[in-house]
Amino acid sequence: MGALIGLALMGRRIARLEVRLAGLTRGAEGGSLEAVLEAHLATVGRLADEVAALADRTAGLEAEARRSLRRIGLVRFNPFEDTGGNQSFALALLDSEDDGVVVSSLHARGVTRIYAKALSRGRPEATLSDEEAEALALARSASLGRVALADRVAAGGRAGRDRGGDRSGA
Repeated sequence: MGALIGLALMGRRIARLEVRLAGLTRGAEGGSLEAVLEAHLATVGRLADEVAALADRTAGLEAEARRSLRRIGLVRFNPFEDTGGNQSFALALLDSEDDGVVVSSLHARGVTRIYAKALSRGRPEATLSDEEAEALALARSASLGRVALADRVAAGGRAGRDRGGDRSGA
């Protein structure tokens, strides 16, 4: 009698194990546990290759982003008393290495002149005007991807204003 009870318990235990095995091999047509594991290993290998490719692509994009012009400083001003508004400007565009350019525009009644000065490691190729130096300082202090803007008021004073969250005491 004890052997029959033991046999019944073993049968019940085997049935539960078969249900668990069926759950593990679900989706594998007539597959054994070995076939399921091989399929999973193949998937893991493929995903590891995809992750490595994405890591390479990310590294390339990060290197490219460091060289992009992401810090911007803009100073608008009025250099001549006979023109209205702050239509002249100095614009500094920098990458993460402080390489870039300062572009300035002087607007007068009859003409507008545009100048550009290259920057290498933050050093200009030519002497900067006060407004260009201010635009460069604003760009250096700007958060990545944001524009730091300063407007000078016509009376010779300055009024600072910022776009994108940076505050400058221009």
